Amino acid sequence: MELISGEFFPGLPVALLPGSFNPPTIAHLGLAQAALTRVATVVFTLPRTFPHKRFDGVDHAGRLALLQALTTSEPRFAVALSDGGLFVEIARELRQLHPSTGEVHLLCGRDAAERVLNWNYPETLPFSSQLEEYRLLVAARQGEFDPPPEIECRTERLITESNWDDISATDIRQSIQCGGAWRHLVPEQIHGHVAKLYGAR
Repeated sequence: MELISGEFFPGLPVALLPGSFNPPTIAHLGLAQAALTRVATVVFTLPRTFPHKRFDGVDHAGRLALLQALTTSEPRFAVALSDGGLFVEIARELRQLHPSTGEVHLLCGRDAAERVLNWNYPETLPFSSQLEEYRLLVAARQGEFDPPPEIECRTERLITESNWDDISATDIRQSIQCGGAWRHLVPEQIHGHVAKLYGAR
């Protein structure tokens, strides 16, 4: 893991928010802001590769620039580039980078939580044992996350002020390409960056 911007506080809890951020949306920002009620720092984490999708479109440098512009006004936000794509890999990278970090939370929506829960892990690394290394902090997204009993004690529901069920970075890119409305779905502080990177008319 490479820390691009921001800082950590020894002994205090951290939330990692992994994503493709292609582009960042108001849902990403709202999720991170809500998590600040539970942790000292939220780290917007861009993996170099993804276990469930291809990396294409705007490159790492462009997406990191978007994240830095998005987080610069909040001192409790950080930006990092991760070598791993799985939650457990990202959590381990953080521990290696900052061994004094407090409890690590993986911040996500219901859909991402169910995806990582049902991923085809090797028998030597069951998901329940991975959660000994971090906690899940899960917001509702098209429904609440209902964890199985064996991981319930390592899962926490994150309450958010708004509902972002219908917000999709894919839809935003399509709207930009078609000349449709998109700015209301993207944080205001990165409107100019997004327009330039994605060729908005």
